[in-house]
Amino acid sequence: MMRSRVLAAVAALTLAWQVHAAECRADLDGDGSLTLFDFLSFQNLFAAGDLRADFDGDGALTLFDFLVFQNEFALGCPAGGPVSVELVGRALASFPHMEVVGTFVTGSTASVALDPARFPDLMGRPLDVYVVRTRSAAEWVADPELVDARLSGPQSMIFPGGGFSANVIALSASPLLAPLASEARVAAGYDLVIDVDGDGMLSAGDLIDGAGDATGFWYAKDLTRPGPFARAPSADYAISWPGLPTTRNRQLVVYPADTTLTNMPVVIIAHGNGHQYTWYDYVQQHMASHGYVVMSHQNDTIPGIEAASDSMVRHADAFLGNYGTFVPALAGRVDTSRVMWIGHSRGGEGVVRATSKIVDGIYVPQNYSLDDFKVTSSIAPTVWLGTLSQIHDQNYHLLFGSADGDVCGCPDRNDRQSFQLYERGTGPKQVTHVHGADHNDFNCCGFRDFTGPPETAIGRPEAQRIANDTWLALAERYLKDQPWAEEFIWRHQRTLQSPGIASTSTITREHNPGPAVGYVIDDYQSEPSAVVASSGAVVSFTVNNLTEGKLDDNNADFTWVATDPMNGMTRASSAASDTTAGVVFDWNAEAFYQFTLPAGSRDLSSFGSLSVRVAQGTRHPLTIASLDPLHFTIELVDGAGRSSAVATTDYGMVVRDPYQRTGYGTGAGWQNEFETIRVRLIDFTRGGRELDLQDVLRVRLRFGPGFGSPQGRIGLDDVRLLP
Repeated sequence: MMRSRVLAAVAALTLAWQVHAAECRADLDGDGSLTLFDFLSFQNLFAAGDLRADFDGDGALTLFDFLVFQNEFALGCPAGGPVSVELVGRALASFPHMEVVGTFVTGSTASVALDPARFPDLMGRPLDVYVVRTRSAAEWVADPELVDARLSGPQSMIFPGGGFSANVIALSASPLLAPLASEARVAAGYDLVIDVDGDGMLSAGDLIDGAGDATGFWYAKDLTRPGPFARAPSADYAISWPGLPTTRNRQLVVYPADTTLTNMPVVIIAHGNGHQYTWYDYVQQHMASHGYVVMSHQNDTIPGIEAASDSMVRHADAFLGNYGTFVPALAGRVDTSRVMWIGHSRGGEGVVRATSKIVDGIYVPQNYSLDDFKVTSSIAPTVWLGTLSQIHDQNYHLLFGSADGDVCGCPDRNDRQSFQLYERGTGPKQVTHVHGADHNDFNCCGFRDFTGPPETAIGRPEAQRIANDTWLALAERYLKDQPWAEEFIWRHQRTLQSPGIASTSTITREHNPGPAVGYVIDDYQSEPSAVVASSGAVVSFTVNNLTEGKLDDNNADFTWVATDPMNGMTRASSAASDTTAGVVFDWNAEAFYQFTLPAGSRDLSSFGSLSVRVAQGTRHPLTIASLDPLHFTIELVDGAGRSSAVATTDYGMVVRDPYQRTGYGTGAGWQNEFETIRVRLIDFTRGGRELDLQDVLRVRLRFGPGFGSPQGRIGLDDVRLLP
């Protein structure tokens, strides 16, 4: 490393900004050069009142912003530094040939791609590709030497040019997780560098995925496996706290045995009615093995949700204020500002009702605030209290088993429609929906209430592996601020799954980052017209039988009838105050559903992806006719009439057919299961496809032969652009 320290002394004054060379402010269209289009972009931002045009940083748009922009344009972008570019992703068999993703799991293969349209001078040349443990900008300045993290060292690659597909090459990445075996971290971050000049240093002209303080990509362990920490003997004790009945005052704590661990985050678990606080040892042991302190407590569920939520806020208060007294070995070693709350059944509704009690001032905690609860997770929650149970803007997660024989999602029981709680959330929220799991698969000892086709039952061990995988991802993302974990929350199961989960298991995932994130094209809430989106975009379509309205099955069964276009929707209650809405439609020939974006909202170049939420319509004739995963095409059209399209099936992202459970009418198929599908905007421009992301006129979903499934019935919601 002596060589690197000597060179660092010379490079320190320049490399700090050179790594950030791609952050040239005047390059507003992001093409790496300063042209007339950057002037036009500035004018458009200024006219729209967008503070990205605030170049003098005074918080207002004035003539001085024009002058500062003009000066920076005249000076040109910093030259001679490494080029920041997204290089790593998941290879695809067809266009766009690679999906840029940030997270890979052990056993999966990452690829590197170089676009010939952007880097024609690098085609056909031998290039050294390094995978380096991620470094901050300061660390790159201090040590620009390239040291490959793989046992085999850097990889020599020749990108042949021609079409983009020929320039996607697999990384020999299998040894990357070796350093993690003895580490507490669940994932390790890496930067990828293409050493163009071959000097073994990050220097002028090199390409880097992970510039500055960013991380290029991550490799994660199997999230279903235990972590490296042995567990201390469990602490099971009774407490005295105002308002807690002595019959419901026990707590069970599982925590790491390693006494050097400090600032450990907390997980609190509340059981359901007829359950016991000792029944969640599987998740307590799992989370404690990864460095978390996990407390499960008795819950006062028999009287109902009010009593349950009351005991929950009090148990949390008692533990977070007195954990060092209850468990002396933990004194001074717990971070009570990083908490995850989990509840099951009545406890699942209880954590939601507890939130609303605190928001409404019904209960005022002594030892915590809602800001300390970074994520709240409900397992198959009841909805006994109707619209009184509100999660508000708290970060919320819902875990649900499709074969639940108790909280069933039945069309005639509002109190059993768990997804109402999710839909009411006004902050970040996510769903993990598990086919073939029943109500008590998520505890150790409840009776089996499986209701579904017998061959689909996944059993308690598999359901609990999925639960452990999910909660560890949630905790790593929201309690430890690990960005890699978010992809385990929203990415389609076919594209990211821990190897410890059976390949035959089916999981659907939803993720909504909250209303303040990105640009919502249509959430179907504020504009009831079927031809106007909530953003003001004009909606047009050739699909059939389109209905926009409340996501509420309006009768007591799942039998398809034309008079109930929202059949299978259990997302809204029958209460007039519950306005959760979306759109449904079907097709049996080529058809489209499109948004013409408002003027001033057509520059999509600063966004990362397009996200939609889609569900198949249960027991509909066009669903039954295929009963297969459904796919479609997403197309963008710019102001010049140029278009580019990507098919969801090419990513491995499909909309699963409804769980084939019977009952409540004729036929098979249960409540409609939404799942999130996201496509990177850069993918529409792969291989030199001409599409101006600064002037996208239309976002179009295309269906039918040639574009995806030849026929189908879907529900659609939450169409948005994300960073």
